[in-house]
Amino acid sequence: MDLNGRVAIVTGGGGGLGAATVRHLIGVGMKVVVVDKFGDAAEAVAKEFDEGVAAAVAGDTTDDDDVAAAIAAGKALGTVSLLVNVAGGATGGGRTVGRGNVPHDKDVFVTTLAMNAIGTFNFSRLVAAGAFAGNEPDEYGQRGVIVNVGSLAGLEGQTGQIAYGSAKAAILGMTLPMARDLAVLGVRVCAIAPGTMGTPKMESVRPEMLAALTKDIVFPKRLGRPEEFALLVESIARNPYLNGENIRLDGALRFSAK
Repeated sequence: MDLNGRVAIVTGGGGGLGAATVRHLIGVGMKVVVVDKFGDAAEAVAKEFDEGVAAAVAGDTTDDDDVAAAIAAGKALGTVSLLVNVAGGATGGGRTVGRGNVPHDKDVFVTTLAMNAIGTFNFSRLVAAGAFAGNEPDEYGQRGVIVNVGSLAGLEGQTGQIAYGSAKAAILGMTLPMARDLAVLGVRVCAIAPGTMGTPKMESVRPEMLAALTKDIVFPKRLGRPEEFALLVESIARNPYLNGENIRLDGALRFSAK
């Protein structure tokens, strides 16, 4: 897909992998709607760029009105052609049954699923219908591209990651059926499963914890860089034959059980 002058919507764009993606996409000629539940963070990233290049929207990915506001902001900038669903996170860890025979908190599980899988699905369905479907197809028949974000936890969830691992597995599990569903619209769908990425939050951990996080990474033996994540997003968007695929970005890391 020719990205120059087109519009991307990036959820979770106020920091970490999302902010790196915003900056990279604008660097290759796109305009971007920065969506984040923390409106001040979205505004801060959008204000790095000239007016008319980036717009900020504060919102919850599971709220249809907030998604509609993001779509409207995108259309005001131009033709919305790319959606990157970075927003997500964990609300707490824990085993299915913890110490003292205490079962995992159901509300934590449900909330984690909502903020990851349901939010990703909600943005995808509404942007595909409300923005991509009305686009003129390009020379390959493409009207839009969706890049969702899972995690290695969704493939190799560790002990105590039942909620987060399940939520990310759901995102990875929707890649192929969503690609098949949206083929009729000319929309491609892929997902990235990042390993241990060097976001500002991760880089701030104690040296001994950083060493533990990187010890099983094969090569290069370091945390992944947010810019490398953003580069993969661009590659997926540009390659018209890449569809229905979950792509690991992990330096050949494989999670152990703990």
